[in-house]
Amino acid sequence: MGLFSFIKTVGTSIFSKKNDTTTPEAEKHQLKSSELMEYVKKLGLKYEILTITLRGDDVVLEGKVANQADSERITLAVGNVEGVDTVDNKMTVSVPTPASKMHTVVSGDTLSKISKTYYGDAMKYNTIFEANKPMLTDVNKIYPGQVLRIPEL
Repeated sequence: MGLFSFIKTVGTSIFSKKNDTTTPEAEKHQLKSSELMEYVKKLGLKYEILTITLRGDDVVLEGKVANQADSERITLAVGNVEGVDTVDNKMTVSVPTPASKMHTVVSGDTLSKISKTYYGDAMKYNTIFEANKPMLTDVNKIYPGQVLRIPEL
C-alpha cells in the first residue's frame, strides 16, 4: 500500500512510560511494537496475519488482511498514535480494491466541511465517520494533524 507520513507530536497516547533512559533501544522498540499490536486488537481491527515492527519513530506493517478498508484502518490507527512519524504498509490484501483518499485534518475542519470538499455534500459526513470507526467515536472529535480515510461513495 505504501508509505504514509503522520505528525508524530499529535494523536492517541498509548505508549507506556517504561521507555526510560536505562532501557536498551531494542527493548524500547519491542515494547512499543507490542503496545501498537495491543491497540490494534483493542480497536477490534480485522487482520489475518499482522506483524508490527518499529524502526525509530517509523512503523512497518506486514501481514495479510481481507480487504483494502481493513488495511487502511490499521494504517491510520497506528499512524494516528502520538510518537509515530511514518507507517510503511506492506500488508497484502486478499480482495484488492482502489485505495481511499486520505485527508489530514487542519484547524477549523469538521466532518461536514470535509464531506463537502470531497463529496460536494456536507450531509454525507457520516460516510467519513463510519469509514474511520473505531478510531473515531464521536463526529465532533477530530483534531488537527489527524489523518482520515475518505472512501469513494
